[in-house]
Amino acid sequence: MGTATVRWLSGKKFIGTDSTNHSVVISTPDEGVGMKPSELLLVALASCTAVDVVEILHKKRIVLTGLEISATGEQQADPPWTFRKIHLVYRVRGKGLTVEAAEMAVRLSEEKYCSVASTVRGVAEITTEIVILPEEETEPVLAV
Repeated sequence: MGTATVRWLSGKKFIGTDSTNHSVVISTPDEGVGMKPSELLLVALASCTAVDVVEILHKKRIVLTGLEISATGEQQADPPWTFRKIHLVYRVRGKGLTVEAAEMAVRLSEEKYCSVASTVRGVAEITTEIVILPEEETEPVLAV
């Protein structure tokens, strides 16, 4: 079972602590420090799938040398500003990495393993894009 505690610090600043005692500062943009709660949801989604993709590719004996996932979300204009669309861009680099292997890892994460994606999918449409970054080259190869 997952647990978390959020403690008010001052003004509109809070600290969130998980079950393993790791923390993150949360605030509104006017505080100048901390993550916005709504964007923390995007971080949770991207990090959940990142853990899956790393593990899946590791099991396929692919040596990752880089992974970055960017998440952008479109929210409704009116309160409660619900996310309706979230787009994830995976930038992946690895020895022996193929488009097929990256696509399979992302698909397994989306459809089977990522609890955050599974939870959010009922409310927001999640789309993905995979960019394979070659080991020797600077120009990415786009996989859709």
